[in-house]
Amino acid sequence: MTLERMILLVVGVVVLGSVLLAVYHDIRWLWLTGLMGAHLVQASFTGLCPVVALLKRSGLPSKPGFA
Repeated sequence: MTLERMILLVVGVVVLGSVLLAVYHDIRWLWLTGLMGAHLVQASFTGLCPVVALLKRSGLPSKPGFA
């Protein structure tokens, strides 16, 4: 698995998890979904993402694009 695909997996799990928690537990969990969306926008402009830094340290190979 490449770094880019792992990032997509982490974001997908967080978003799906927060939506499921909002549906089955408490609607306030949707704040996590909103924060994840805001972070994705911020990261697209600045390039700063703590998850990417952690995944790079784990030694995952990076592959340009989604070929």
